[in-house]
Order: sequence, then structure tokens, then C-alpha cells
Amino acid sequence: MMQDAANMPVTRVEVGLGARAYDILIGPGLVARAGDEIARRTAGVRCAVVTDKNVAAVHLDALADSLARAGIDQSVITLDPGEKTKSFGPFEQVVDALLEARLERGDLVIALGGGVIGDLAGFAAGVVRRGMGFVQVPTSLLAQVDSSVGGKTGINTARGKNLVGVFHQPRLVLADTAVLDTLPAREFRAGYAEMVKYGLIDRPGFFDWLEENWRAVFSGGAARAEAIAESCRAKAAIVARDETEAGERALLNLGHTFGHALEAATGYDGERLVHGEGVAIGMTLAHRFSVRLNQCSADAAARVEAHLAAVGLPTRMADISGQLPDAETLLAYIMQDKKVSRGALTFVLTRGIGQSYIAKDVPAAEVLSFLRENHPG
Repeated sequence: MMQDAANMPVTRVEVGLGARAYDILIGPGLVARAGDEIARRTAGVRCAVVTDKNVAAVHLDALADSLARAGIDQSVITLDPGEKTKSFGPFEQVVDALLEARLERGDLVIALGGGVIGDLAGFAAGVVRRGMGFVQVPTSLLAQVDSSVGGKTGINTARGKNLVGVFHQPRLVLADTAVLDTLPAREFRAGYAEMVKYGLIDRPGFFDWLEENWRAVFSGGAARAEAIAESCRAKAAIVARDETEAGERALLNLGHTFGHALEAATGYDGERLVHGEGVAIGMTLAHRFSVRLNQCSADAAARVEAHLAAVGLPTRMADISGQLPDAETLLAYIMQDKKVSRGALTFVLTRGIGQSYIAKDVPAAEVLSFLRENHPG
């Protein structure tokens, strides 16, 4: 544990990547301390803050004041909120603004926002001048426990989610737990799904703990901070062992192959489905599909579904408002997903709570039959 001058506790988690290792700092008040933390690690830089209109209205002034007090020259790029911003048009806008600001390769791009802003800004930082420095200041729970850590950046296309991007690690992640107090309840629940994911991958004790303590996590305070820290530890450990998803990092995709297909099927319409909700449905489907393949007990799958439903997350395709395309179209989205290699379907399946594994060469016919059985139409 670390203590700042105001005695606010901050937890430090290191992402161990040798010379490119970086810190995740977790605790209240970190937006107001961002300038000092950045200046301590990277002297004399200029920066561009990339954010969206909703986040800017609440948190931009505090970040801007912090950077100014630390003597860091800054420009601001403000985008529309929502998943549709994670696309070619806004990406080009960010790239052009970085070049117009005459930022150099050694300068910084600071992402102030949720997963959409972090992925988009990180991708821009990864390609402008062949790679600029990058700092994540995640303002959603989902971004604090998942997308801000590990260096995956990118944008969506009409053919699928996150199909264009690069691996580009940040130099620092500042997860200010206090900013979550302004997060809409739906967005907090969506981020919680990613917390559950870490328990279901290989930390059954963490899943047990979440079942017992989820109300305290939602309420805030020490339980929330500890759950965020444990999630970051889980992801950091996997990223350090497999940075570019050559092997076990694919476990972090638990629920995402089904979830991404559902997001694409809804046209990335955040009114109908946000990412964490897609992951929640996807994790339930992954466990039920594992039952179908005689890999997992029905009791384990029911337990996962019951917990996600208890916190208010959707667990079935029927929970998505409006009509979904047919099972064949959903399979086509899955086939387009980057978890496919040479046409063979790869899924993260499970043998039980915290016993996930990577299954390759899953028969497409089996997936199609399962989708038909679970389709609400």
C-alpha cells in the first residue's frame, strides 16, 4: 500500500513486462494527482487528453488542473460518447488532432474515459509517429478492471468488434475509484461482469468472495477497491506471461466470442446492449455450451447464471430488447471474430467454476445447433 499526502490509500499493481513494465494505481483522488504521477515518470512531456463529452463535463477540469499544476502543456480532443465512436471516422479525427498539435513521439496521449475512449486513444497513440506514449485514466468500472490494462487497443468495423488495432502498452494506469460514484448503475453492473470473469477463469475463491460481497462492491469503499485491485492482479499476471495473446491470454476472452457476436448483431447500439452485458450473456452461454459438450456440470452453469442475474445483469439472448438476427447470422459474426484461426472456431470453455480452458477446433455445426436452441426467435 502507498499513502499520498492526504492519507488516501492507493494500491499499486505492477504489470511486469521487463523494461516496459508499468504501474496500475488504484484508489480515490488519482485524477487530481495525475499531473504529479505523470511528471514523476516522464519529465518534460506535452500531452493530448482524449475524452468524450459526458466524461469531460464531470472530470476534465480536475485532470486539466492537475496537469497544469505539474507544468504539463496540454490540448484536449473531445468526442461523442458511445460504442459507435470506436470507429474509423473518430479515429481519423483523433489522429489528425494529434498531428495538428505537433506532438512528438516522446509526448503522451492521455485517455480519460471508459473502454471506448481508452481503446480508441490507445490505438491512435500506437500508430501516430509509429508509437507515442500513452496513459490510461479509466472512468468506468469496466475500463478500470479490464480494458485499460494489457495494451489491447483498436476500433470496431461493420464486420465485427475490435478487428482493427494494435498491442500498445500504456506507461501508467490511474484507476480513480472515486470517479465511479458518478457512474450510472447500468454501466457499473456492466463493468462488474468483467470482475466475475476473473473468478470464472482461474480464481474460484474470488468468485466465492464476489457471491458473498457483491453488495459491498456496489456500495463502494474498501470492498470495491479490493475487488478492482484483485481484478487488475489477475489480468496483470496473465498479460505478463502472454502479452500478445499467443496462448493463455485468450482465457481473458471468456464470454467474449458470444458477447461480441451479440454486440455486432445489435449494431453496437448501447441502448440495447453494452459490452459488459454482452459479456455476461456470453459467459452464461459459454458455461451452458460447456454443459452441452459434457465438460461442465449443469449446477456450475446455473450458479454462474444465478449470480449474474442477482446483480441485475442479462444472462440470456431473450434479455436483449428488440429482434436479433437468426442463428446463422450470429454464427457468421462468430466466424468473423478474431478468436477464429484458419476457419477453426476457438472458444473459452470451462470444466467448472474457475476451471476455464481454451478449446480449439470447436465444430461450427455444434455451435449453430446451440445458438438455435438458445435463440429467442
